[in-house]
Amino acid sequence: MRDLLDEALAGVAARPTRLVLTTLGTVLGIAALVGTVGLGQTAAGQITQLFDLAAATRVVVTPDDNGQEGEAATQLPWDAPERLTRLNGVDAAGTVSQVDVGDDLVRSVTGLDGQKEGYKLQVMAASGGLFDAVRAALKTGRFFDAGHDARGDKVVVLGKNAAKRLGINRVDSQPAVFIGDQAYTVIGILDAVSGKAELLDSVIIPNGTAKTAFNLKAPESVEIRTSVGAAQLIAKQAPIAIEPNDPSGMKVDAPPKQGGVRKGVESNLNALFLLLGAVALLVGGLGIANVTLLSVLERVGEIGLRRALGAARRHVAGQFLVESVIVGFLGGLLGTAVGVLLTVGVSFARDWTPILDNKLTFGAPFLGAVIGLIAGTYPAWKASAIQPITALRGT
Repeated sequence: MRDLLDEALAGVAARPTRLVLTTLGTVLGIAALVGTVGLGQTAAGQITQLFDLAAATRVVVTPDDNGQEGEAATQLPWDAPERLTRLNGVDAAGTVSQVDVGDDLVRSVTGLDGQKEGYKLQVMAASGGLFDAVRAALKTGRFFDAGHDARGDKVVVLGKNAAKRLGINRVDSQPAVFIGDQAYTVIGILDAVSGKAELLDSVIIPNGTAKTAFNLKAPESVEIRTSVGAAQLIAKQAPIAIEPNDPSGMKVDAPPKQGGVRKGVESNLNALFLLLGAVALLVGGLGIANVTLLSVLERVGEIGLRRALGAARRHVAGQFLVESVIVGFLGGLLGTAVGVLLTVGVSFARDWTPILDNKLTFGAPFLGAVIGLIAGTYPAWKASAIQPITALRGT
C-alpha cells in the first residue's frame, strides 16, 4: 500500500501543469456546490427575516358574508380599531373601505380646462390609524387624523401613483382635487405602504367624510399590525374583541406560522441551489475522467514496462485510481475554501449574516475524493487492460 501511494504521488507530482488543470475541474465543482448552498441558506435567512418583520405582523379582519340565508349581514363597527388596540400585542389598527362613487371621476384643479373628463380612480375610506397599521410612509404633507374623521372634513391623502396621474407633487399650496363636483383639499401624498399596495393608486378620504358624502354604512375591513410573534394570538382574539356576541361572524386572515414558512423557503432554495451545484460537480467529474484518460494514453509505454516487469492488472488500476482520488481530494479541499470565501465575501458585501452548512463544509473534500474515485474508474480499467507486448511494440 505504501509503494502504491508513493507511485501515485510521484505520478501526480510529475506533471504539475496537468495536475493544476485536472484539479481545476473539481475545484470549480466543489466551490460551486459549497458556495451555492451557502448563499442559498444565507438568502433564505434574509428572506425569512424580512417575512418576520413585515408579513408576519399583519392580520386582516373582515365580516364573514357566508352566513345563513335570511340572517342579517354582519358589519364591522366603526370603533373596531379602538377595541383592537386594547389587546396586548396590537401595535396599530385601522379600518379601510372601498367607496362607491358611482360615475364620478377624479380630476385636479389644474386640469379643469384640458381635463374635463378626469380619471376613474379608486376612492378609499380609512380611519386615522390605518396609516400606522400599514406602515405608510409620506412623500410629502401629512396624514389625516381622528379629528378630520370626526368632523367629516373634506380632505384627502393621495397615493403616489394617483398623485402622479393628477399632476400633483406638492401640498404646500393646498391643492384640491374634485370627486365629481365636490372639492377636497390634498393634505398628503403616500410614498410607500406594506401589505396594502392598492392604496398607492387610490384617493383616500376619512371615514366621517365617506359617511356624509357617499353614505358609507360600515367599514369593509380592519388592518391590524401586531408585535412580532403575536399574530397567531391576535388572530384568535380579534373577532371576540370586535364582536363579542357573535365572533363567528368575523373572518380573519392571518399569516402562517413563521417556522413553517422559514422551512419552506429554505427547502425550496436549497433544492434549487443543490441542483445547480450538482451540475457543476458533474462537469468537474467529467473533467477529471477526461484528463485521467488522456494521461493513460500518454503513459502507455510506462504501463507496458511495469506490466513486463511483473506488475499485475490490479496494481496498474490501483495506481490510477489512487491518483484520481488524490486529485479529487485536493480539488475538493481547494474548492471548499473558495466556496466558503465566496459565501462570506458576498454576505459581507450585501451586509448579510453568512450561514454555512458544517456537514457540507467538512465533507466536501471527501466528496471530491469520491468524485475522483468514480471519475478515475474507467481510465484505471482502460490502463489495466493494456497488454505489455502491445504497449512496448507501440512505443
